[in-house]
Amino acid sequence: MTTAVERHPSREALAGALADRIAADLKAALDTRGRATLAVPGGTTPGPFLTALGARPLNWERVAVTLTDERWVPTSSDRSNQRLVGETLFRGPAAGAEFAPLYGATAEPAQSMDAVCASLERLVLPLDVVVCGMGEDLHAASLFPGADKLRAALAPDAPPALAMRAPGAPEPRVTLTAPVLRGAAHAYLLIVGAAKREALARAEAETDEETAPVRVLLTRTKPLTVFYAD
Repeated sequence: MTTAVERHPSREALAGALADRIAADLKAALDTRGRATLAVPGGTTPGPFLTALGARPLNWERVAVTLTDERWVPTSSDRSNQRLVGETLFRGPAAGAEFAPLYGATAEPAQSMDAVCASLERLVLPLDVVVCGMGEDLHAASLFPGADKLRAALAPDAPPALAMRAPGAPEPRVTLTAPVLRGAAHAYLLIVGAAKREALARAEAETDEETAPVRVLLTRTKPLTVFYAD
């Protein structure tokens, strides 16, 4: 697999460059198949990129979008990734895209997983593009070291999404699984700051995916591009 690292002079420049790259990938898929699919991360770092991407002129009505992971909280919560994309990506022309949520509004995520997986399979899989962040603990999406269902989520026969609990997290989470992340036509890792760059170096030196789940991206047979800024 080929991993390329693109370093940008500022986080603002990174956001714009990554938005341009993803828009080009989506346009290529639209030109080829008439539709395109995308998975994006939550958290604070991707906000500027999501806003920039949402403003790019595309035939968004033919694009289906999902999240790489979600906290099991109402969409009104400031911890909701669905709320984040509503306030960033979907504020511009991208508001016309179709959205496949990971949150199902049931008391427990297990009660919604069949419907969530069916929606993913119907609307967005296989992915044309996936964008992930990475934690200093070497997690990607909600594939956290020590998570209760991590081994199942890393398995080659994992369902598209799994509910799991991460160490120290106050609520359950839902994550796309390793086969989905590995199977995307284009994959990007978005990291900022020296600590994340050092974490990536640790992940590259690791061999155990349970210790460094971000390796599901680093060991893809298809290319991965890391977008980095200080």
